[in-house]
Amino acid sequence: MREQDVPDIADDVRRRVGAPEAKELPSTARGLRTRAALVTAARTVFERDGFLGSRLSDITAEAHCSAGTFYTYFSSKEEIFAAVLAAAEDDMLHPGMPHVADEDDPAAVIEASNRAYLVAYLRNAKLMALMRQVATIDTDFEALRRHRSEKFVERNARHIAELQGRGLADRSLDPLLTSYALSGMVSRMAMEVLVVGERDLDDVVDTLTKLWVNGLKLPAGPDGRKKKR
Repeated sequence: MREQDVPDIADDVRRRVGAPEAKELPSTARGLRTRAALVTAARTVFERDGFLGSRLSDITAEAHCSAGTFYTYFSSKEEIFAAVLAAAEDDMLHPGMPHVADEDDPAAVIEASNRAYLVAYLRNAKLMALMRQVATIDTDFEALRRHRSEKFVERNARHIAELQGRGLADRSLDPLLTSYALSGMVSRMAMEVLVVGERDLDDVVDTLTKLWVNGLKLPAGPDGRKKKR
């Protein structure tokens, strides 16, 4: 659940879709700003019109630039969509977890991590739904979706293994399989319950944290109950 040792996936994502024509990142500050403006404009258009309904002319109009400028930085609509997803992915992998008063309390860390992830998911909910739709018709984006899922699973598996090493989590559990189960639960709850179901964020965080704590058999807190906050 922690964000240390998590690789920056933006460059990897950028190359997975649109290869071998994917453009290199600009080498100048001005180029980086222009590219970022195109990505921001593309996100606005994709969220407004959907992937299939979006046109490159819509993106360049939103960014107030020419088609020539677009092709300086991107080769296709697919490539810039991948760049938009990469930016959202980075936001969700590094959401800025709130301060935890007692970092030795694993339940408190899990609660803070779940909250940070779900808040970031809400910020990117339209894109997450759009990625799911595009993945059903484009094998490259299905691979991208799976790649995204694997990153979260791997990160959480490392955290579970760390807790086991500290003697806090059930050592009979396989860290990777357990992470698949718990991470999948969080992902499903994020879309189906928090976004589509419009349930209260605090209730979702509380439920997910209890299930994580109980599933890992973490120790009770000082008050004799499973820590949840």
